[in-house]
Amino acid sequence: MGDIKGFMKFGRELPSKREVKERVDDYKEIYVAHSDELTNKQAARCMDCGIPFCHSGCPLGNIIPDFNEAVYNEDWKGAYDILSSTNNFPEFTGRICPAPCEKACVLGINSDAVSIEHIEKSIIEKAYEEGWVQPDTDIKRTDKKVAVVGSGPAGLAAADQLNKAGHHVTVYERNDKVGGLLQYGIPDFKLEKWVVERRAQTMEASGVTFRTSTNVGVDVSTQDLLSDYDAVVLAGGSTVPRDLKIKGRELKGVHFAMEFLEQKNRQVAGEEEFDHEIITATGKNVVIIGGGDTGADCTGTSNREKAASITQIELLSKPPVNRHESTPWPLWPMELRTSSSHEEGCDRKWAILTKEFIGDGQGNLKGVKLVDIEWVFDEAQGRSIFKEIEGSEREIPCELALLAVGFVHPQHDGLLKSLEVALDKRGNVQTEADYKSSIEKVFSAGDMRRGQSLVVWAISEGREAALEVDKFLSGGKTRLNSKSYSKLLV
Repeated sequence: MGDIKGFMKFGRELPSKREVKERVDDYKEIYVAHSDELTNKQAARCMDCGIPFCHSGCPLGNIIPDFNEAVYNEDWKGAYDILSSTNNFPEFTGRICPAPCEKACVLGINSDAVSIEHIEKSIIEKAYEEGWVQPDTDIKRTDKKVAVVGSGPAGLAAADQLNKAGHHVTVYERNDKVGGLLQYGIPDFKLEKWVVERRAQTMEASGVTFRTSTNVGVDVSTQDLLSDYDAVVLAGGSTVPRDLKIKGRELKGVHFAMEFLEQKNRQVAGEEEFDHEIITATGKNVVIIGGGDTGADCTGTSNREKAASITQIELLSKPPVNRHESTPWPLWPMELRTSSSHEEGCDRKWAILTKEFIGDGQGNLKGVKLVDIEWVFDEAQGRSIFKEIEGSEREIPCELALLAVGFVHPQHDGLLKSLEVALDKRGNVQTEADYKSSIEKVFSAGDMRRGQSLVVWAISEGREAALEVDKFLSGGKTRLNSKSYSKLLV
């Protein structure tokens, strides 16, 4: 513990954000530079709470009180060593993780939680600034080769760990750049792409081989993969979006959210040519269907494209402003969350059902028919169902509708069908507790295995799968860290 009275002396304070009118004119990160003094004071707020529930809140089991104390004592190198022992990519989680650790913080019972995510980002950026993040060129190599399919956070974590164990790792990515969702799904104002590329360059210099623009199952056969490598880790994403199959779905102007976000990310990166329709929000009435993070990303992007109006709707009822009794501390709370994108301008509405997309008679979207709903508990079914509120049906103008209602499972065509790997009832790769699939020497981790989830879970899954792969290749032994502290609590 740093300052025994720190949580009483200092309030929660985060770095300032750039003014809305400035930041909506570019795609740069929204936070301004902050001082070490600010971070030091925030680290001082960490309590000597006996049982650090933040550990159980974090899927990685980050040793949070320890790196907080190091930061308070201005031992930044020590803080980096502690943080990097459990988290391969703090620069990602420090920017885009929803921070379940903070929701489990003991201080959060009756006050504002420690700003753990901000401290984490500060540590890793200090490490880069001081030159502590360097390629590891002194790894004792084995004769084993591992293929990792997918370069999102799960694939990168698995590759990084397996490379540290000494194996020869090749990462296959079907897109032209490394990062998966980090590269093409998350807007630059939340995660600038130089952050991803910086880490990929360090990994490559440490011995990891990246093969981009390579679709396994199409460009490389799964038979060759199995014959050329001693183990394979399937770490693709949950990429098949959930559709909204209602009247008018075929109209021009109705798109999946990820189509819109990926194209904009490519445009921001300087790509000029596209082999499909350019999707733009400029001057349009935009309706975003889905109230989660992807919907919020669409809101922020639409604001930067100067949409005429932005409406984001959610099927569920509006969450309470504060933690609800159904999700007591230290559980992840059911409460209203307002993102930086919402602050920039958006009409948010809850308990609304999308009934129909309305066309202009020439195949273009011109409006959306909505109806208010109420949620009631159905005794016969034993669950809540919704009922339409009579007389609430109306049509609102809309030239661009973005479907941000989640993902159902990974793509089956190509890789998974070619492998003939077993799938679970949700359509994800079925594995045992040790991340092994139904195919000999094939493992799986991340969204492809567990379904759509958080970046911190993806990194955790990649690390845990790597541990099991290393045991498999080494006859039960491993040079990697033991399982995350959070796993030991289960």
